[in-house]
Amino acid sequence: MIRFLILAFVLGAAALQTRPALPPLLWAWVLPLAFLLAIRAPRRVRQAALLLVALAAGFFYAAWRADLRLSEQLPALWEGRDVSLSGRVLDLPETTASGIRFVLAVETVSTPGATLPARVQLGWHGRPGEAVPRVRGGDCVQVLARLYRPHGNINPGGFDYEAWLLQRDIRATGGVVGLPTSASACGGDWRARLDHTREAIRGHLRAALGERPYSGVVRALAVGEQDAIPAAQWTLFRQTGVTHLMSISGLHITLFSALIYALAQALWRRLPGLALRLPARKAGALLGFAAAAAYTALAGFGIPAQRTLYMLAGAALVALLDRNGSPSRLLAAALAVVVLFDPWAAFAPGFWLSFGAVAALLWAGSGRLRPLPAWRTWLAAQWAVTLALTPLLLALFHEVSLVSPLANAFAIPLISLVAVPASLLAAVLPWEVFAVIAHTVVQVVMIGLEWLARLPQPVFHAATPSLPALLLALLGAAILLLPRGVPARWLGVFLFLPLLFPRLPAPAPGEAWLTVLDVGQGEALLLRTARHSLLVDAGPRFFSGEEAGSRIVAPYLWSQGINHLDGLILTHDDLDHSGGVAAVLASHRPDWFLTSLAGVPRASLGEAGQAILAARPDARPCVAGQTWAWDGVVFTLLHPPAHHYAQPGYSDNERGCVLRVDAAGHGALLTADIERLSEINLRERRQPLAADVLVAPHHGSLTSSSPEFLHAVAAKSIVIPVGHRNRYGHPHPEVLARYRSLAVPVWRTDRDGAVTLRLDRTGVEVESARAREKRYWRD
Repeated sequence: MIRFLILAFVLGAAALQTRPALPPLLWAWVLPLAFLLAIRAPRRVRQAALLLVALAAGFFYAAWRADLRLSEQLPALWEGRDVSLSGRVLDLPETTASGIRFVLAVETVSTPGATLPARVQLGWHGRPGEAVPRVRGGDCVQVLARLYRPHGNINPGGFDYEAWLLQRDIRATGGVVGLPTSASACGGDWRARLDHTREAIRGHLRAALGERPYSGVVRALAVGEQDAIPAAQWTLFRQTGVTHLMSISGLHITLFSALIYALAQALWRRLPGLALRLPARKAGALLGFAAAAAYTALAGFGIPAQRTLYMLAGAALVALLDRNGSPSRLLAAALAVVVLFDPWAAFAPGFWLSFGAVAALLWAGSGRLRPLPAWRTWLAAQWAVTLALTPLLLALFHEVSLVSPLANAFAIPLISLVAVPASLLAAVLPWEVFAVIAHTVVQVVMIGLEWLARLPQPVFHAATPSLPALLLALLGAAILLLPRGVPARWLGVFLFLPLLFPRLPAPAPGEAWLTVLDVGQGEALLLRTARHSLLVDAGPRFFSGEEAGSRIVAPYLWSQGINHLDGLILTHDDLDHSGGVAAVLASHRPDWFLTSLAGVPRASLGEAGQAILAARPDARPCVAGQTWAWDGVVFTLLHPPAHHYAQPGYSDNERGCVLRVDAAGHGALLTADIERLSEINLRERRQPLAADVLVAPHHGSLTSSSPEFLHAVAAKSIVIPVGHRNRYGHPHPEVLARYRSLAVPVWRTDRDGAVTLRLDRTGVEVESARAREKRYWRD
């Protein structure tokens, strides 16, 4: 019964993370009375009543913790103002494309009257070629910072950056003004020593491996420096299902602890004097747990590593007390400890995947009358984990690697049992040979992974499943993993069908859906008809070096069940529109590609523009007058005229592709970054500008949205794709005043998240992601 009570408590804590607001905590005082009534209830209802009390206890415990954490926030008065502060750098600073990013535990605030949260995340961004300041983990530094409350992009099925910050207790983010300087009198000496040790190990491994291609993987295995792994390698790991192997993970900590346990037990038995004082089993458990704790410390006590450490602590305690603990009880105890320490664990995919994998192994191994040979046990474990995690992977990431069982079959023993011990030996010993051995093992694994990734379809993508479809698939996995001899196990296959072949919502023939994604300061729009999908632009490249194509656009398309695009339009050669195009071209392979880049000489394009055209030599220029119809919806390009490509005086913005969409008697006008000159040109050429929906030109810049143009369009809804607190000041206050003077709804992606407009026969229905997915931690 205790296991079900723990599970109910965990589900209660997870349920809170779906709520739009925190409940009144006064209701928590009802729980003691509810518990007394439950234990005195008749036997038939007692267990159900206790489960409900445990569920409510988890819910209100998480609400209490959330209330405490949200009470510490940056006052609105101090947003965007320079504040002088000092503190200790936590963990290893992350190197970005233009600088560094680190978390600071605030010690003192020198600016009079300023009130700051205890932990903030800061970034320093320099110009190309500018020297990056040296900031190390554990350093005590003084900085002048400009801070803001947490804010992230909100897209259906997308990553929730604000929730990620909340889980890590980071209540403000911002940038460093000037350069950090050394400070003194910071607390946290033990953590500083740990982070300095990790910095020294990182430096030693960098020196030992130099520019070898997989040195980042070795550092990730030794000290958890995940940002040292290039994006292309992460993509390969994701495609082959081995992401969990390429940094410090629960699997590595468990196997390393088991290796130390076995070695210590074998050595202890050879020393009779020690074995008489402390049995070898207990000595092995103690040393194995100590090894796990040391490895977790090297990981910086990351949340995934902590989960494993709690479970191993329970196993070691059972051994020390001479008990034969049930594995399922140990799993439940670890689950309880994790959620008590971290009620936001449900935010982390690793929480569900790690506990789900262990639960699947326990379920698949139960009921066996005799042990299997080692090779069959290994294959059975791979089958159980793959089958059980497939529904979770599709729900969390919209994809599952089809080659994952093969990849893990050879990667787990090589990485966990060879590369990890070699990396740790390289971390504590001065000889470079161990680092080279670890790198060589990773290199061998990479050869196999690259071969698997070249197979015709290494990854299967599916739309975000509904909750009933997810639960049915998990039940199907449990049935399929029953012991041999159980009749009708094969029926579990049918329970996967709603997950793998969902019925997805789509516009009716003649109707269209327009989604303006929240990609920060940039633009990416998806147009859908009954059977076709068109993407217009793919968002920016960020200061961190990442881009919106792989981080936002592609995951959104997969979450909607769109694995292939019928067309792609890149309006012009600005990185806030083109930064993610290369990733989308690779992931969704559009049938055709229109772009203004194809109409100008290649030599006039930047490096990114030339790379895009090299990837798609069949790209054609967009020209006014091009038109096509999909499922009763008419698409018409209104700009630029063909002769604009021959005249060098036009800027990229003025040559932007302007698209009109007509569906169900309503029109939408997508205007890219055109400015006043193009607006005049469109009116002079008497283009059909009147539309129900206007995607604001140039993010609401003062150079666009002239009163004459707005009058010609006469939109009933305006959407501004714009980044939160962007450096350009978009949208301009004067332009906003013009929009408001029209007395029509104005939607902004920085405030509303992704905005979806449905053009159907009843009108234009507008829905924002922030309004649809309200959560208690969002402003």
